[in-house]
Amino acid sequence: MIDTAYYYPAPYWLRRDSGWVKSLLLFFDEVAILLPDYMYGVHSDADLTLVEPLEERGLLQVLEPKEWVDQEAAESLAGTVVGLLHNGVFDDLPDADHYAELSQSRMGYGADVDLAESLVDELRAKNLARPSEDGVSIPLHPIVRTTILVILAQLARVTGLKHGKVVHPATNDSRAISDLVKTLSREKMPTRNNVIQLDLEPVTFDLSSVPLDDVLQFRAEHEEAYRAYMRNLRGFMAELAGIDDLNEREKVLLERRQEVADAAHDVQRSTRKSLGKNLASWFLGIAGGVWSVATGDPIGTALTAAGAVPGLFPEGQENVSAYSYIFDAHRTFGGSRYG
Repeated sequence: MIDTAYYYPAPYWLRRDSGWVKSLLLFFDEVAILLPDYMYGVHSDADLTLVEPLEERGLLQVLEPKEWVDQEAAESLAGTVVGLLHNGVFDDLPDADHYAELSQSRMGYGADVDLAESLVDELRAKNLARPSEDGVSIPLHPIVRTTILVILAQLARVTGLKHGKVVHPATNDSRAISDLVKTLSREKMPTRNNVIQLDLEPVTFDLSSVPLDDVLQFRAEHEEAYRAYMRNLRGFMAELAGIDDLNEREKVLLERRQEVADAAHDVQRSTRKSLGKNLASWFLGIAGGVWSVATGDPIGTALTAAGAVPGLFPEGQENVSAYSYIFDAHRTFGGSRYG
């Protein structure tokens, strides 16, 4: 299986994010973006200096929504969003001056037109979507749009298995993580108390100034250390998914944080030693939700497939976990947040 970093919520990154994308290659085998066919080439224009060499080396996979958002993903997406609508999760959203377009293919039109149209009709009935202006995209309330992209990132884990990939949603957009956590913890969701968030740990660096070949060579030499760190984090989430008692979960959080921090320190030390002492620090964290699959829990039911990755949770596990990796950069001078 190939470990793939699924970049989201935007369909491509900007040149200013190139150092962050390089850092993904320390943890994962490749980077993938979900880019509609009518937008193909835009990702190169946004960052030609990195996109071209990544594609030449087979390290960037451009996923086509018409194929990637298959019938199963389209049904899970529609079921989840409709469930959120019927639960009143989007009832109190602030008015938006601008509705942002989302490609029809990412909403499932390529798999099931009738199902996708039904979903859009539900959104329009709530004034959360407007008629298409270009025939290839749907204008959506920006919070609904981001929520759909976050859900798609989680559903990509299941689709990825069909393509021989273990998909890991990854973002440097803290707003996307915030929207994920807020969506799962809204008061109208029956499992809001089960949402968890793991604070960021220092593990790697801004690699903007480091040549791609040097990054890849370093990855080859230190691959096991990074993979061990990622296994630690994923195991941590899997363990939390099996704990219902909130007090016990907090106890486990405290016990494991030091272990994760120690592992992060080892990775940080080897990176700085090999790639330069003046690199600005980057931080890696996990955020997501843990909830029980129960009758009347629409997101728990609809995302069961997204969370129950074979081998990650014990057979018969009643809890489901959705996770998302976030890489957050802090510059050496001034400590300003990147992005």
